[in-house]
This record gives sequence, structure tokens and C-alpha cells, in this order.
Amino acid sequence: MKLYSYVVARDFGFAPNPFYQFCTLGTCKPGIRNSAEVEDWIVGTGSKSRRRKGHIVFVMRVTEVMQFNNYWSDSRFKQKKPNLRGSKKQAFGDNIYYYDPATCEWHQEDSHHSFPDGKPNEKNINHDTQTDRVLISDDYIYWGGEGPQIPAKYRSFCGSDLCAGRGYKCNFPDNMVDEFVNWVRSLEVQGYCGTPLDWSNSP
Repeated sequence: MKLYSYVVARDFGFAPNPFYQFCTLGTCKPGIRNSAEVEDWIVGTGSKSRRRKGHIVFVMRVTEVMQFNNYWSDSRFKQKKPNLRGSKKQAFGDNIYYYDPATCEWHQEDSHHSFPDGKPNEKNINHDTQTDRVLISDDYIYWGGEGPQIPAKYRSFCGSDLCAGRGYKCNFPDNMVDEFVNWVRSLEVQGYCGTPLDWSNSP
């Protein structure tokens, strides 16, 4: 069991997407999506620029991994396909990619990662699809902009700070991972618990 940590620089409920009973990471962070396996944990922490450094945005235990085409076609995740004319929860859906073998091209749904006029954004396509994996969890807590402060012991555990800088961290001592997971469990909360921080600045 590994623990992956990264800073959620932009918290719109898109990456991760914590809605409809599943927390999914289907865009951004290709390094984590390439490496994380079932039973690994992922924690996203707040950004310094938003005065949320040292606070948790979300934590998820990976319970399933699948490729984009399977994610696109799975009926469980139909509601995660974006509807930009719907609610914010619908507009920030992350089920936006599938690969068409007939054209040998990736399809990008009109979404938070496409251009404002709906045209595909090749830069985001290339970045997101370099790892053809979606991380899925039905065992997660998402606080958004209302997450708790990380206990001080996990900011300096045997020289390891849970909070990452650029990129991500994953080489934490086993006993730190165990203790952190036990702390998360002790909070006795589950699922969607708070609003994405950046919703307050989006239409």
C-alpha cells in the first residue's frame, strides 16, 4: 500500500471529481494515474496561493482502475459526462475522453479541459491521455475548501512532510502511511463533505 500526495492547485470538482458516489481522477496528474494501484491511497492538499496550505482537499483509497474507453462506456459513470448547461456538478464532469480506433484519435468532450468554444484542446488531450488510466474510489472523503488541517506530526514525520511541492510525493515510510490512514478513519466521515474551493470564483 502506497500513499501519493499532491497539491490541488485548482479545485473545481473536476480533478478529482467527487460526485455521484465515486471520487475519480481521470484528468491531470498522469504520473500518479500511471503508478497508483488498487488499495493505494491518494491525498490532495490545499495550495499556498489560496491560503489552504497544510489542509486536506480530499483523500481516496483506490478501489478500481480502468482505461478511458471503459470509463466512457460504463453506465455507473454516465452522470460524470459533462453538461455545460447543467449545474456546476454536471458542468465539471471528468468523463471526457475516449479513443476512436477508426480514426486513431482521441475524442475530447466539450468540458472544463476544452476551449471555451467547445473545440478540443490538444495540449490538454496530450497531457491527460499520456496515461490511459482512470483511478476510481468508492471509499473517499472530499472536503473541497473546507478540509481539516493536517496534524503537525504528518508535516515532519521522520523528516517526511505529507504536503508535496511541485509534482507529487509517494515515498513515505510505511508506518507513516499506516498512521495517517488510521487518522483518516478516525474522522468517521465519508463521501462528499464540502464544496470545491474554486466554485466561489466560477460562473
